[in-house]
Amino acid sequence: GKAYVRDKVCQEFRILGKENFRTLTIVANSRKYSNATFEEISHLVQEIVSLAETCCVEGADPSCYDAGSSALSAKSCSKNSPFPSHPGTAGCCAQEGLEQKLCLAALQHPPQQIPQYLQPSNEELCQAFKKDPKDFADRFLHEYASSYGQAPLPVLLGSTTTFLSMVSTCCISPAPTTCFLKEKMERKTISLLTLMSNRVCSRFAAYGKDKVTVSYLTSLAQKVPGASFEDLHPLAKDAAEIFSQCCDSLDEECMPKKLSEHTAKACGLLATQDERFATCCKGKNLMQNYFCISALPPAPTPQLPKLQKTTNGQLCGEEGARQAKRSLFELARRHTSIPDVVLSKLYDASERAREECCSAKDTSACLDSKRLRMGEGLPPFLEKASQLCVQYTQLNFLDFKKRLRESLARRMPDSSPEMLGRLVEQQADFASTCCPHNSPPLYCATKV
Repeated sequence: GKAYVRDKVCQEFRILGKENFRTLTIVANSRKYSNATFEEISHLVQEIVSLAETCCVEGADPSCYDAGSSALSAKSCSKNSPFPSHPGTAGCCAQEGLEQKLCLAALQHPPQQIPQYLQPSNEELCQAFKKDPKDFADRFLHEYASSYGQAPLPVLLGSTTTFLSMVSTCCISPAPTTCFLKEKMERKTISLLTLMSNRVCSRFAAYGKDKVTVSYLTSLAQKVPGASFEDLHPLAKDAAEIFSQCCDSLDEECMPKKLSEHTAKACGLLATQDERFATCCKGKNLMQNYFCISALPPAPTPQLPKLQKTTNGQLCGEEGARQAKRSLFELARRHTSIPDVVLSKLYDASERAREECCSAKDTSACLDSKRLRMGEGLPPFLEKASQLCVQYTQLNFLDFKKRLRESLARRMPDSSPEMLGRLVEQQADFASTCCPHNSPPLYCATKV
């Protein structure tokens, strides 16, 4: 209701003060409208801050906020609105009163798949900062929050605050290079936390809790293929639970505290089973250890016994969901280079099959026909995806593209050089973006 919205905004304004409220508004709206221009975000922030400044003061008329927010909605619905454009705006503007305002407030752009923010050199930072400190800060907040919009809000605010503090300190320091070096070392943990939480929360938003459990499980299976399902499945469930609790949390301790506890648990369980894991777990900073584990490439495919087929009874029994995850775990540890997005598609297919067949009249016939189709198409597909990603990880990029061109020319001898060139670029782009485990899930799903 109206009073709730007004009270919430005014409470934030009073507690934070005008400047911090303004910073929060830039960050929150840049996350929300991640493909808006800086100018569009600036217009919106100016209006929101002005509304709070006018209507949240002692003795302001209770109707002040309502009238001001109605004027803001009208401006959003005007033909030449200066605010971030959104395909859903017209639908909201067809409504009236509070419904219209709440509808407009709920609009948001899909988050950026791949962070676009590139940090300039120290010299460029100081040049822009000295020219106009306020404009520099606003532009940085907008760019950074747009790029890392899936990181929890407290993490994002902590990261941007320490960055701006570093720039304002070092750009007036007599020894800027030394100052930046020292400050960047101190910021390392919060920088990694922002990067990692943006990644895991993007994946959580794209996949949901069940599928993110599978994604985490298969990633661990590919890094430590000798570990058992019984060891890795609880770790994957623990990670998914953390993401479900912390990605939207306003508690600034939620993500760093729970992720550190999870890392300690993973290290306690897997450091004795894998040398590379043990190396990652040696550091005293658990956040950096988590980043190290996350960046581990897949292990070489081990010699494992032939994969046992899951029976129809197992797939449709009480433990069917767990059995489906176990099957994918077994597949992942036998194909350690298969990218996450391919395994994710296979999990979707197996869940659809369970949904369709377990309630069908003839469950066995239904599942058998699906197995037959999968059995024909899957091995060559897995082989192709695996080979592409193995070559990408083992060769430098130019050699990889050269090998790709030779392979495609052999398979398609009648292709023109232009067509071969296009295919090479397409497959090289897929490999460089989607073979690493930390690939953007939605972007790569369209590329598969």
